[in-house]
Amino acid sequence: MRNAPTWLASKRAWCILLSHLLILSFSYAQINTDRVMLMGRNALYYEDYVLSIQRFNMVISAKPFLSEPYFFRGLAKFYLEDYKGAEADCTSAIERNPYVENSFSLRALCRVNLHAFDQAEADYTRATSINPQNDGNWHNLVLCQMELKAYERADSSLDVMIRQWPKKAENYTLKAQVRLAQSDTARAEGWLDKALEVNAYEGPAWSMKAMITLNRGNYKEGENYLDRAILQLPRNAGLYVNRALARYHQQNLKGAMSDYDAALEIEPGNYIGHFNRGLLRAQVGDDNRAIEDFNFVLQQEPDNVIALYNRALLLEQTGDYNGAIRDISAVIQEYPEFWTGYRTRAQIRRKIGDIYGAERDEFKVLKADMEKRTGTYKSKSKTRKKSDVNPEDYNLLVEEDTQQTEKEEYTSEYRGKVQNRQTELQPVPMYVMTYYKRANGLSAYIPFHRTVESFNNTGQLPLPLYISNQEANATEERMKQHFHDIQVVTEVLGDSPETTGLRLRRAMDYYHVRDFEACLADLDRAVELQPLVSISYFLRAQVRCAQQMAMQAAIPSAPLSPSTESQIVYKQALEDLKEVVRLEPDMLFAWYNMGNIYVILHEYDKAQEAYSQAIRIDAHFPDAYYNRGVVRLMDGNSADGLSDLSQAGEYGLYGAYSLIKRFSKAK
Repeated sequence: MRNAPTWLASKRAWCILLSHLLILSFSYAQINTDRVMLMGRNALYYEDYVLSIQRFNMVISAKPFLSEPYFFRGLAKFYLEDYKGAEADCTSAIERNPYVENSFSLRALCRVNLHAFDQAEADYTRATSINPQNDGNWHNLVLCQMELKAYERADSSLDVMIRQWPKKAENYTLKAQVRLAQSDTARAEGWLDKALEVNAYEGPAWSMKAMITLNRGNYKEGENYLDRAILQLPRNAGLYVNRALARYHQQNLKGAMSDYDAALEIEPGNYIGHFNRGLLRAQVGDDNRAIEDFNFVLQQEPDNVIALYNRALLLEQTGDYNGAIRDISAVIQEYPEFWTGYRTRAQIRRKIGDIYGAERDEFKVLKADMEKRTGTYKSKSKTRKKSDVNPEDYNLLVEEDTQQTEKEEYTSEYRGKVQNRQTELQPVPMYVMTYYKRANGLSAYIPFHRTVESFNNTGQLPLPLYISNQEANATEERMKQHFHDIQVVTEVLGDSPETTGLRLRRAMDYYHVRDFEACLADLDRAVELQPLVSISYFLRAQVRCAQQMAMQAAIPSAPLSPSTESQIVYKQALEDLKEVVRLEPDMLFAWYNMGNIYVILHEYDKAQEAYSQAIRIDAHFPDAYYNRGVVRLMDGNSADGLSDLSQAGEYGLYGAYSLIKRFSKAK
């Protein structure tokens, strides 16, 4: 028994050691899952949805009791339009933590897309009880109640919203929409007037006023209201279609044609736009292009007899008699008492020498006239409803069955990146160094700098670096290659002296798999190894900004202004960019990115100076003109702001012209 204390001590020591190992193991697992979770959220922000789902799967496998990975996996599925899968993940998140507002909000959006409006209403009700200050959830709750025709509940919800946000014009517009759904036009107009009193630039309110006015036949006033709506909502095809009808009723065919062209440029598949433009083209003798419009309509609706008959008349005009007879015969087969069709087919048959066929058609018409002793049908209206299918109305322009007001959309703080949230003015994004770029449809500008070209020529990276603010996502195959390359470089670093090239190579791999923490660690080491390489500083600034943007986007209710912690990181990024321009004074993309960071920090004077410096280096740099114009407009300097936007448009950034149009008229 003399050895017992020694044995007990030894056993106690082993237990203590084992417990320490377990604690260390648990801590290591905790660190790993947190890091994988962060990588998944980073990938989600950069729209690498498949990669993000893989990361969240790993977290769920390790810690299935957490609610957060289910929520974010559901969000990724939502973006991929897998609404059932997203709904199931949100339900799993709610089962694990029923007190998180975002889980209910996202599940409600999934259910809206699945047309389960009653369940969506219940989710939004729960979300508003958890956080009554989220106006987006209240807005969506009202829309669900309207879909369910629960107008009293919608009205009650709007009363709460108006009390809580009395300066928000959209609430009064929604109130008007509820009244219109109940056919209470007078009270709807009162609410619209209130909305415009609060905000004279409330586009949906102008659109609704226009529809009410047009329904009364007051086309001139309706057109004026639509002008105001289009000024605020220039990318809404329906507004142009409605204004075209208003102009048509005032005999302004040229204006109507222009509006149909604009509508179809925005929404090429707009049925009414093609049909009505085809009729107007036929009226002015533009037969071949009118046929193109009716061909489009018939591709969408092969059994549209009115489009068939109109195409038949145009085919006759262009000499395609057999095609015309084919189309008219299809209409007559569907409507055997379409006497105008018989007359037209008889005329065409005579042109091709089919006298017997022509006389047979003419006899049918004569017999019908004798039996009915009535004339052919004539419409008193200048337009017809879309659902009216009387072939005798073949030459009437089409209107929607019910005049469509501005369609309300379900709001979502999850829809894309922070910089894509709807605001009147936003600078175009920062430039990054990346392996993957996509064609820039916004600008003809080709970014280039000799430093990047020289570095590519050294062959230290497996792929060439590009400078772009239109970064593309890597394919799944490329992602696997990046993970493999990380392993290869890690092994090389373990067996041989580390170099700046190896650190930058692995940093780029980490960047593209969205592991920003590991990427920054490699960039820090690259700067230590060789502090005179400007690319390392540029990349570190880029990754710091990317990390902060991803973190902010992960908080749906986060304000657009950065937190104190984020401001510190942005200022570190500014210091990196200042080091870049110290080493490479003509690196205009560093100056440009500094300008974007100053905008984030609301330091507009410094932002303008940074953009101006980029312009001094390259006087044809459209993005710098555009962003300086945006900042000047934000700062109240409309004249210089519009001048900058004009320069941006001149140098190929054509999106500037829509801002010029909007703010020139708003002056």
